[in-house]
This record gives sequence, C-alpha cells and structure tokens, in this order.
Amino acid sequence: MKPVFAKGLLALALGAACGLTLAAPTTYSATLSGAAEATPNDSPAAGAAIVTFDLDAHSLQVQSIFAGLEGGSAAAHIHCCTVDPGTGAAGVSTMVPTFTDFPTGVTLGTYDHTFNTSLASFWNPAFITANGGTTAGAEAALLAGLNGGSAYFNIHSSEYPGGEIRGFLLAPVPEPGMAGMLLLGIPAVLAIGRRRSKPKS
Repeated sequence: MKPVFAKGLLALALGAACGLTLAAPTTYSATLSGAAEATPNDSPAAGAAIVTFDLDAHSLQVQSIFAGLEGGSAAAHIHCCTVDPGTGAAGVSTMVPTFTDFPTGVTLGTYDHTFNTSLASFWNPAFITANGGTTAGAEAALLAGLNGGSAYFNIHSSEYPGGEIRGFLLAPVPEPGMAGMLLLGIPAVLAIGRRRSKPKS
C-alpha cells in the first residue's frame, strides 16, 4: 500500500468524523462503482464520496477516495438532477472540466476541497442558466437534488470518458451511519489499491 494513499485515507476519515459534530451543514455520501453508472460497466474500481453542504455559509466540502480505476482519472463532478431518484443521468452541475485540484492521470487517490458556492466559478455555467441565472438558484437546485436523491458523484477516466465509477449522494445520513459507511469503505478501497499495484507475472 502506498504510504501517501494510506495517510490520505486516514486524514479523510478523521476530517469526516470531525465534520459530523457540526450542526448547521448537511452531509451526504455515496459509494462509487462501475455498476452504478448510467450505462453500467465492469470496472473493478471502487470509491466513496462525502459532500457537506452549508447553504447559509455558501460552503460545499467535497471529500473522496478511489482506487482501481482502469484508466487514469480525468475528471470528477456532481451531476444533478435526474428525473427519478437513484437512477438515470443528468448534466454536470459543478465546475467544468473538473473540481479544482482533483487528482488526474492516476488510478487511485484522495481528495478534500471546500468551495464557495456563491461564486459563479464553482458552477457549470449551463446549470446556473437552467436555474434562474443566479448562483442562488443553482444552490437551491443542487440542495433540492441532494435532498431528493437525484444528484450523483461521478469520476471519469481515460478508459471510461463518460464515467468509470459513480454513486448517488444519499440524503442526510445519521451520524453513526456516516462514519460507519466511510470506515467500511476504506478496507475495500485499500484492497483494490493493493491488488492493482501488484506487478503482473
């Protein structure tokens, strides 16, 4: 296991645990897989995403871990909003071409970044236009999508440009379940990372 990846997972777990003590923000989570893509694929990759949205503070924290991608990571976004919760596809709601500083060209990695959602630069311009032409309209639409189970986190790769792994961000999760989901997901991601890093004979 790569030390940097292990340290990143630990930092992500601790950050999520600390964030759970805050009352104002709302936290959503997703388990990412190829089978969950709108057109399912057989990628062995796995990942997790945690999104913490504080509408009053215009703050959105994005945390993610992933491993085992079949192609180098190319982009990551939140897509919103599908017609039916938990299924279908939707356009990109957040910045394009990808989140600021999201690791690209790698098959495993971690990510943790907090954005100001009152800035137009955080949003896909098309999403702002579709939601009243303001960042406030975009914020309200994303919040409704998150609460309604119709927003998803997607990681695109060179092998799967349309998306290699994704997962719908679940409406507010109880605190113990949130921490448990993250901790249960880490061993799976670590196992995939170890398997992918072993030299082929």
